[in-house]
Amino acid sequence: MSQEILDQRAAAVIEANKYMTLGTVDADGLPWVTPVYFTPDGHTDFYWVSSPDSEHSLNLARNANVSIAIYDSSVAVGQASAVYLRAQADLVPDDELDHCAALYSARLGGLRNFTPKELRAPADLRLYRARATSHWLLIRGRDPEYGTGIDSRRPVWA
Repeated sequence: MSQEILDQRAAAVIEANKYMTLGTVDADGLPWVTPVYFTPDGHTDFYWVSSPDSEHSLNLARNANVSIAIYDSSVAVGQASAVYLRAQADLVPDDELDHCAALYSARLGGLRNFTPKELRAPADLRLYRARATSHWLLIRGRDPEYGTGIDSRRPVWA
């Protein structure tokens, strides 16, 4: 299997899923994970909307380092596909809100269109972005080409 195929598999996982698990660290160094609806922009930028008062948002204000897992939890045991990321996350700057809010809302399929005004203080929500610094793809132990009998991970987009 070529690196190109691994990259394509990872892209398919990202496109097929709507939620990612976001891992942050609190002020005491304790981990916190939360699922968030996300919109990807390629495989580098990942956007979500949250309250700035939520636990993960407060954690991000102190420490921009995050971990992310994107996967489909509804598949049968042994059939999982997943992408793991390390990233730097922060609020989307005000001067980028027009573009980024439209990008985020586009994936919602008309269910909700967030305006920049709804995502800027003093509003209740903000638009966040995680910018990936490292990516890995889950390789199932029984993968016909890369399986070793034990699940592993391979770097993608390196």
